[in-house]
Amino acid sequence: MFAAISSQAQWGPVVRLTNDPDSSITSFGMSWCIASSGDFVHVVWYDNRDGNWEIYYKRSTDGGITWEPDQRLTNDSAYSGSPSIAVSGNEVHVVWRDNRDGNWEIYYKRSTDGGLSWFADERLTYEYVYASEPSITVSGLILHVVWLYYLNGEMKVYYKRSTDGGLTWEPDVQLTNYVSSYNPSIAVSGTNVHVVWNDSRDGNLEIYYKRSTDGGVTWEADTRLTDAILTSSLPSIAVYGSNVHIVWADSRGGGSPEIYYKRSIDGGITWEAEIQLTDEPGYSQFPNLSLSGTVVHVVWEEYRNDYYNIYYKRSKDGGLSWEADTILTKYDNLAAHHSSVAVSGPVVHVVWYEYIDGNYEIFYTRNPSGGSTVGTDNELVANPDKNIIIYPNPASTVIQIKFINDFSQPAGNKVENYQFSVRNILGEELLSNQIQNGESIIDVTGLQNGLYFVGITTNNKKSLNAKLIIQK
Repeated sequence: MFAAISSQAQWGPVVRLTNDPDSSITSFGMSWCIASSGDFVHVVWYDNRDGNWEIYYKRSTDGGITWEPDQRLTNDSAYSGSPSIAVSGNEVHVVWRDNRDGNWEIYYKRSTDGGLSWFADERLTYEYVYASEPSITVSGLILHVVWLYYLNGEMKVYYKRSTDGGLTWEPDVQLTNYVSSYNPSIAVSGTNVHVVWNDSRDGNLEIYYKRSTDGGVTWEADTRLTDAILTSSLPSIAVYGSNVHIVWADSRGGGSPEIYYKRSIDGGITWEAEIQLTDEPGYSQFPNLSLSGTVVHVVWEEYRNDYYNIYYKRSKDGGLSWEADTILTKYDNLAAHHSSVAVSGPVVHVVWYEYIDGNYEIFYTRNPSGGSTVGTDNELVANPDKNIIIYPNPASTVIQIKFINDFSQPAGNKVENYQFSVRNILGEELLSNQIQNGESIIDVTGLQNGLYFVGITTNNKKSLNAKLIIQK
């Protein structure tokens, strides 16, 4: 789990997570069906094994190497589907749509012990109309949810938040007011909340964006992000500090849709030109996006070579340049769909569903060295071999410092003690302590959101410096 990053990302074997007599399905790419925090990986889906569609959950406590048994999260005779998951430390949050009350509403469930046990279901919406496509994100104790309501003959994007970890919820807020809107996706960094969706107010489906800079209390005007001749839809959004990234499916070329990407480096105030990420004769759709520092991870499904498969692509420089596509599913099956990606430390996790043994099942793969491990750009001054890891980064409560190889002594001469310090951008020392035997866990709960610098010094005074982001 703490392996140093190599230039060649290595994907592990594909693991089948479900094996039941009926189909198991993940949600569209606008929401996430996988989330990770440290070594804990959490997956949600919905399946029909018990004669009606219910929400299921599965977790790994060792970074995706082994998996515990399935847990059924809902237990009602009605339909439950389209789940979305978010995690903050040991707090795991799930939303989904459910018609147990005779109409479609959004429901919520949480765990405070890393998914071991769960509180009762909570109904979040009470409009007695059609609600669907929920997406959830979290920053510390503040939860943000978007979904669709069918209102006065049209679909509108709505928003709701909790400021106490899901104990209580504030009233609904309507975010869109024009023609029908679809496919909302939400991301948060501190008090900045970002939402994207697609609607056809200008004659064809385009991608629109909206932000709040006060944690969801007030919202700015809509911003149109695309200007294509044909359909732009199915957006997914992620944010790291002031860097906001989106991907979507776009058929502007007149043929099958391709995956496009766009970013803002000033928190959503201005946006750079889009970049086309795929250029194949296949049908590319349902992209999903996740970030680890300046490493951008995108997954999508694509009909190429007569089959639907899951593909992956990454940028290691914040979206400026992109590596070649990687196919994650390598079976001549009928279909693989609706992939989600999450990153924790250096490990990249991907989940999807695909057709096997007569129905759809949930599958997973991991890349143990595909994500960023240090700071905003994986930088360790005077440490070109990346043999020290600060993890997680960004951090909210604790960081772990681990030495992969000794950086200061010849082979065989182990340095037992290291001194570390944390300074703010003014150079003021805020934390200082020793690291014993090559690794240590450091409490950073007293640090405010922002950029810090970690200095590490050995007994013989050789030093390293690394960036640390605190993001709660």
